[in-house]
Amino acid sequence: MAKEKAAVYKPPKTPWSKDFKRNWPVYVMFVPAIVYMVVLHFIPMFGIVMAFEDFNIVEGYFGSDWVGFQNFIDLFTGDQFLVALRNTICIAILKNTIGFVPPIIFAFLLSMIENKRFKRICQTMSYLPNFVAAVVVASLVTEFLGKDGPLTMLLTNVFGLENQNWLANEHIPIFWIIYVLMGVWQGVGWGSIMYVAAISTVSGDLHEAAAIDGANRWQRLFRITLPCIMPTIMMMFVLGVGLSFSTGFDSILLLYMPSTYEVADTIYTYTYRMAFGSATDYSLSAASGLFQSVVGTVLLIGSNALSRKMTDSSLF
Repeated sequence: MAKEKAAVYKPPKTPWSKDFKRNWPVYVMFVPAIVYMVVLHFIPMFGIVMAFEDFNIVEGYFGSDWVGFQNFIDLFTGDQFLVALRNTICIAILKNTIGFVPPIIFAFLLSMIENKRFKRICQTMSYLPNFVAAVVVASLVTEFLGKDGPLTMLLTNVFGLENQNWLANEHIPIFWIIYVLMGVWQGVGWGSIMYVAAISTVSGDLHEAAAIDGANRWQRLFRITLPCIMPTIMMMFVLGVGLSFSTGFDSILLLYMPSTYEVADTIYTYTYRMAFGSATDYSLSAASGLFQSVVGTVLLIGSNALSRKMTDSSLF
Protein backbone atom coordinates (compact mmCIF):
# COMPACT_ATOMS: atom_id res chain seq x y z
CA MET A 1 0.00 0.00 0.00
CA ALA A 2 1.47 3.29 -1.10
CA LYS A 3 2.24 5.72 1.63
CA GLU A 4 0.15 8.82 1.64
CA LYS A 5 2.09 11.99 0.97
CA ALA A 6 2.26 14.41 3.84
CA ALA A 7 0.06 17.41 3.33
CA VAL A 8 1.99 20.58 2.57
CA TYR A 9 0.61 23.69 4.21
CA LYS A 10 0.14 26.55 1.79
CA PRO A 11 -0.63 29.92 3.37
CA PRO A 12 -3.64 31.69 1.86
CA LYS A 13 -2.86 34.33 -0.72
CA THR A 14 -3.38 37.89 0.42
CA PRO A 15 -5.16 40.17 -2.08
CA TRP A 16 -2.92 42.89 -3.51
CA SER A 17 -5.21 45.68 -2.37
CA LYS A 18 -5.13 44.44 1.21
CA ASP A 19 -1.36 43.99 1.13
CA PHE A 20 -0.96 47.51 -0.27
CA LYS A 21 -3.04 49.03 2.54
CA ARG A 22 -0.93 47.18 5.10
CA ASN A 23 2.52 47.79 3.56
CA TRP A 24 2.06 50.99 1.54
CA PRO A 25 5.23 52.63 2.94
CA VAL A 26 7.27 49.78 1.43
CA TYR A 27 5.63 50.29 -1.97
CA VAL A 28 6.32 54.02 -1.79
CA MET A 29 10.01 53.31 -1.14
CA PHE A 30 10.15 51.41 -4.43
CA VAL A 31 8.80 54.32 -6.50
CA PRO A 32 12.16 56.19 -6.94
CA ALA A 33 13.88 52.96 -7.97
CA ILE A 34 11.14 52.13 -10.48
CA VAL A 35 11.24 55.65 -11.95
CA TYR A 36 15.04 55.43 -12.19
CA MET A 37 14.90 52.08 -14.01
CA VAL A 38 12.17 53.19 -16.43
CA VAL A 39 13.65 56.59 -17.30
CA LEU A 40 17.33 55.63 -17.55
CA HIS A 41 17.14 51.98 -18.66
CA PHE A 42 13.87 51.07 -20.35
CA ILE A 43 12.98 54.23 -22.29
CA PRO A 44 16.47 54.53 -23.87
CA MET A 45 16.07 50.96 -25.20
CA PHE A 46 13.98 52.47 -27.99
CA GLY A 47 17.27 53.77 -29.36
CA ILE A 48 17.95 50.25 -30.64
CA VAL A 49 16.12 51.27 -33.83
CA MET A 50 19.17 53.40 -34.70
CA ALA A 51 21.01 50.18 -35.52
CA PHE A 52 18.57 49.57 -38.39
CA GLU A 53 18.46 53.13 -39.73
CA ASP A 54 20.70 55.61 -41.49
CA PHE A 55 20.23 57.79 -38.44
CA ASN A 56 20.25 61.54 -38.82
CA ILE A 57 20.12 63.57 -35.62
CA VAL A 58 18.05 66.29 -37.30
CA GLU A 59 15.40 63.93 -38.69
CA GLY A 60 15.29 61.78 -35.55
CA TYR A 61 14.12 58.20 -35.11
CA PHE A 62 10.98 58.52 -37.20
CA GLY A 63 12.43 60.58 -40.05
CA SER A 64 15.66 58.63 -40.70
CA ASP A 65 15.81 56.14 -43.55
CA TRP A 66 15.34 52.45 -42.71
CA VAL A 67 18.31 50.36 -43.95
CA GLY A 68 17.66 47.02 -42.24
CA PHE A 69 20.80 45.02 -41.49
CA GLN A 70 23.15 47.15 -43.63
CA ASN A 71 24.80 48.65 -40.55
CA PHE A 72 25.61 45.17 -39.24
CA ILE A 73 27.06 44.20 -42.61
CA ASP A 74 29.28 47.29 -42.59
CA LEU A 75 30.23 46.55 -38.98
CA PHE A 76 31.23 42.91 -39.49
CA THR A 77 33.15 43.59 -42.70
CA GLY A 78 35.22 46.41 -41.21
CA ASP A 79 38.87 45.64 -40.48
CA GLN A 80 38.88 47.63 -37.24
CA PHE A 81 35.94 45.64 -35.89
CA LEU A 82 37.75 42.33 -36.34
CA VAL A 83 40.77 43.71 -34.49
CA ALA A 84 38.55 45.02 -31.68
CA LEU A 85 36.77 41.66 -31.48
CA ARG A 86 40.09 39.81 -31.21
CA ASN A 87 41.34 42.13 -28.47
CA THR A 88 38.04 41.86 -26.57
CA ILE A 89 38.09 38.06 -26.63
CA CYS A 90 41.74 37.82 -25.57
CA ILE A 91 41.38 40.35 -22.74
CA ALA A 92 38.17 38.62 -21.57
CA ILE A 93 39.96 35.25 -21.44
CA LEU A 94 42.83 36.75 -19.44
CA LYS A 95 40.43 38.47 -17.04
CA ASN A 96 38.44 35.28 -16.45
CA THR A 97 41.59 33.22 -15.83
CA ILE A 98 44.46 35.32 -14.49
CA GLY A 99 42.18 38.01 -13.07
CA PHE A 100 39.57 35.66 -11.61
CA VAL A 101 41.78 33.66 -9.25
CA PRO A 102 43.53 36.35 -7.09
CA PRO A 103 40.37 37.44 -5.18
CA ILE A 104 39.72 33.80 -4.25
CA ILE A 105 43.29 33.30 -3.04
CA PHE A 106 43.16 36.57 -1.11
CA ALA A 107 39.90 35.52 0.57
CA PHE A 108 41.51 32.21 1.59
CA LEU A 109 44.50 34.04 3.06
CA LEU A 110 42.22 36.37 5.02
CA SER A 111 40.30 33.41 6.41
CA MET A 112 43.54 31.96 7.78
CA ILE A 113 44.42 35.11 9.77
CA GLU A 114 43.50 34.55 13.40
CA ASN A 115 44.18 38.08 14.68
CA LYS A 116 40.85 39.82 14.04
CA ARG A 117 42.24 43.34 14.28
CA PHE A 118 45.00 42.65 11.78
CA LYS A 119 42.46 40.90 9.53
CA ARG A 120 40.18 43.96 9.50
CA ILE A 121 43.14 46.23 8.71
CA CYS A 122 44.14 44.02 5.75
CA GLN A 123 40.57 43.95 4.43
CA THR A 124 40.17 47.73 4.70
CA MET A 125 43.49 48.41 2.98
CA SER A 126 42.63 46.01 0.16
CA TYR A 127 39.30 47.77 -0.50
CA LEU A 128 40.84 51.23 -0.95
CA PRO A 129 42.12 50.85 -4.57
CA ASN A 130 38.59 50.08 -5.73
CA PHE A 131 37.48 53.59 -4.75
CA VAL A 132 40.28 55.32 -6.64
CA ALA A 133 38.98 57.01 -9.80
CA ALA A 134 39.87 55.40 -13.12
CA VAL A 135 41.59 58.62 -14.21
CA VAL A 136 43.91 58.48 -11.19
CA VAL A 137 44.68 54.79 -11.69
CA ALA A 138 45.42 55.34 -15.38
CA SER A 139 47.69 58.28 -14.50
CA LEU A 140 49.59 56.14 -11.98
CA VAL A 141 50.04 53.34 -14.52
CA THR A 142 51.20 55.85 -17.13
CA GLU A 143 53.78 57.32 -14.73
CA PHE A 144 55.05 53.97 -13.44
CA LEU A 145 55.36 52.38 -16.89
CA GLY A 146 56.68 55.44 -18.73
CA LYS A 147 60.19 55.44 -20.12
CA ASP A 148 61.57 56.88 -16.89
CA GLY A 149 59.00 55.30 -14.57
CA PRO A 150 60.04 53.29 -11.49
CA LEU A 151 58.62 49.99 -12.78
CA THR A 152 60.32 50.50 -16.13
CA MET A 153 63.62 51.19 -14.37
CA LEU A 154 63.15 48.03 -12.30
CA LEU A 155 62.48 45.90 -15.37
CA THR A 156 65.45 47.44 -17.17
CA ASN A 157 68.06 47.39 -14.40
CA VAL A 158 67.10 44.14 -12.67
CA PHE A 159 65.68 41.98 -15.46
CA GLY A 160 67.57 43.50 -18.37
CA LEU A 161 64.50 44.41 -20.43
CA GLU A 162 64.48 47.24 -22.94
CA ASN A 163 63.98 50.75 -21.60
CA GLN A 164 60.74 51.88 -23.22
CA ASN A 165 57.27 53.26 -22.65
CA TRP A 166 55.46 49.98 -22.07
CA LEU A 167 52.01 51.45 -22.76
CA ALA A 168 53.19 52.39 -26.26
CA ASN A 169 54.39 48.85 -26.97
CA GLU A 170 52.57 47.50 -30.04
CA HIS A 171 53.42 43.85 -29.47
CA ILE A 172 50.98 41.21 -28.22
CA PRO A 173 50.25 40.66 -25.31
CA ILE A 174 52.02 43.53 -23.49
CA PHE A 175 49.03 45.88 -23.29
CA TRP A 176 46.63 43.04 -22.43
CA ILE A 177 48.76 41.93 -19.48
CA ILE A 178 49.19 45.51 -18.22
CA TYR A 179 45.43 46.05 -18.32
CA VAL A 180 44.61 42.76 -16.55
CA LEU A 181 47.24 43.28 -13.82
CA MET A 182 45.98 46.82 -13.26
CA GLY A 183 42.48 45.41 -12.78
CA VAL A 184 43.81 42.79 -10.35
CA TRP A 185 45.54 45.44 -8.24
CA GLN A 186 42.44 47.62 -8.17
CA GLY A 187 39.83 44.92 -7.63
CA VAL A 188 41.42 42.05 -5.70
CA GLY A 189 40.20 43.29 -2.32
CA TRP A 190 36.75 44.34 -3.45
CA GLY A 191 36.32 41.15 -5.45
CA SER A 192 37.10 39.04 -2.39
CA ILE A 193 34.10 40.32 -0.40
CA MET A 194 31.71 37.67 -1.71
CA TYR A 195 34.22 34.88 -1.08
CA VAL A 196 35.00 36.09 2.44
CA ALA A 197 31.28 36.14 3.21
CA ALA A 198 30.86 32.64 1.77
CA ILE A 199 33.80 31.30 3.78
CA SER A 200 32.33 32.72 6.99
CA THR A 201 29.20 30.59 6.48
CA VAL A 202 31.13 27.31 6.36
CA SER A 203 30.28 25.28 9.48
CA GLY A 204 33.03 25.24 12.08
CA ASP A 205 31.99 21.70 13.07
CA LEU A 206 33.35 20.42 9.76
CA HIS A 207 36.74 21.95 10.43
CA GLU A 208 36.81 20.64 14.00
CA ALA A 209 35.96 17.13 12.87
CA ALA A 210 38.63 17.25 10.16
CA ALA A 211 41.20 18.60 12.64
CA ILE A 212 40.45 15.72 15.04
CA ASP A 213 41.02 13.29 12.16
CA GLY A 214 44.47 14.82 11.59
CA ALA A 215 43.82 17.19 8.67
CA ASN A 216 46.10 20.22 8.65
CA ARG A 217 45.05 23.76 7.75
CA TRP A 218 45.78 23.44 4.02
CA GLN A 219 43.96 20.13 3.75
CA ARG A 220 40.90 21.63 5.43
CA LEU A 221 41.11 24.58 3.06
CA PHE A 222 41.01 22.45 -0.10
CA ARG A 223 38.80 19.60 1.15
CA ILE A 224 36.19 21.60 3.11
CA THR A 225 36.28 25.34 2.44
CA LEU A 226 36.74 25.22 -1.34
CA PRO A 227 33.90 22.74 -2.04
CA CYS A 228 31.56 24.66 0.29
CA ILE A 229 32.06 27.97 -1.51
CA MET A 230 32.09 26.48 -5.02
CA PRO A 231 28.51 27.70 -5.76
CA THR A 232 29.63 31.26 -4.97
CA ILE A 233 32.70 30.86 -7.16
CA MET A 234 30.58 29.63 -10.05
CA MET A 235 28.09 32.48 -9.58
CA MET A 236 30.89 35.06 -9.79
CA PHE A 237 32.33 33.25 -12.80
CA VAL A 238 28.95 33.41 -14.56
CA LEU A 239 28.74 37.15 -13.93
CA GLY A 240 32.32 37.64 -15.12
CA VAL A 241 31.70 35.77 -18.37
CA GLY A 242 28.46 37.67 -18.95
CA LEU A 243 30.28 40.99 -18.61
CA SER A 244 33.25 39.94 -20.76
CA PHE A 245 32.19 41.98 -23.77
CA SER A 246 31.83 45.11 -21.64
CA THR A 247 35.57 45.09 -21.09
CA GLY A 248 37.63 48.22 -21.17
CA PHE A 249 35.52 51.32 -21.51
CA ASP A 250 37.06 53.73 -19.00
CA SER A 251 40.51 52.29 -18.31
CA ILE A 252 41.44 51.36 -21.87
CA LEU A 253 40.02 54.64 -23.16
CA LEU A 254 42.43 56.43 -20.81
CA LEU A 255 45.44 54.22 -21.47
CA TYR A 256 45.50 53.52 -25.16
CA MET A 257 46.71 55.74 -28.00
CA PRO A 258 46.45 55.65 -31.81
CA SER A 259 49.73 53.73 -32.05
CA THR A 260 48.31 50.90 -29.88
CA TYR A 261 44.82 50.66 -31.38
CA GLU A 262 45.81 47.35 -32.97
CA VAL A 263 46.34 45.70 -29.57
CA ALA A 264 44.22 47.85 -27.23
CA ASP A 265 41.00 48.69 -29.05
CA THR A 266 38.01 46.67 -27.78
CA ILE A 267 34.41 46.55 -28.94
CA TYR A 268 33.42 48.96 -26.19
CA THR A 269 36.03 51.58 -27.12
CA TYR A 270 35.43 50.95 -30.82
CA THR A 271 31.72 51.70 -30.32
CA TYR A 272 32.60 54.87 -28.43
CA ARG A 273 34.92 56.09 -31.18
CA MET A 274 32.30 55.37 -33.84
CA ALA A 275 29.73 57.44 -31.95
CA PHE A 276 31.88 60.36 -30.80
CA GLY A 277 35.04 60.22 -32.92
CA SER A 278 36.04 62.36 -35.88
CA ALA A 279 33.80 60.41 -38.29
CA THR A 280 30.60 60.25 -36.25
CA ASP A 281 28.35 57.32 -37.18
CA TYR A 282 25.58 56.80 -34.64
CA SER A 283 23.97 53.98 -36.62
CA LEU A 284 27.17 51.93 -36.79
CA SER A 285 27.88 52.48 -33.10
CA ALA A 286 24.31 51.44 -32.22
CA ALA A 287 24.75 48.25 -34.26
CA SER A 288 28.03 47.57 -32.46
CA GLY A 289 26.42 48.15 -29.07
CA LEU A 290 23.49 45.87 -29.90
CA PHE A 291 25.85 43.14 -31.06
CA GLN A 292 27.80 43.48 -27.83
CA SER A 293 24.64 43.19 -25.73
CA VAL A 294 23.39 40.11 -27.60
CA VAL A 295 26.72 38.30 -27.29
CA GLY A 296 26.94 39.20 -23.58
CA THR A 297 23.44 37.79 -23.00
CA VAL A 298 24.31 34.56 -24.83
CA LEU A 299 27.50 34.18 -22.79
CA LEU A 300 25.60 34.81 -19.56
CA ILE A 301 22.95 32.18 -20.36
CA GLY A 302 25.55 29.67 -21.57
CA SER A 303 27.84 30.04 -18.56
CA ASN A 304 24.83 29.83 -16.25
CA ALA A 305 23.74 26.55 -17.88
CA LEU A 306 27.30 25.22 -17.56
CA SER A 307 27.35 26.16 -13.88
CA ARG A 308 24.02 24.40 -13.30
CA LYS A 309 25.33 21.25 -14.97
CA MET A 310 28.68 21.17 -13.17
CA THR A 311 27.77 22.31 -9.65
CA ASP A 312 23.97 21.99 -9.47
CA SER A 313 23.84 25.72 -8.72
CA SER A 314 23.11 28.64 -10.98
CA LEU A 315 22.47 32.34 -10.96
CA PHE A 316 18.94 31.95 -12.37
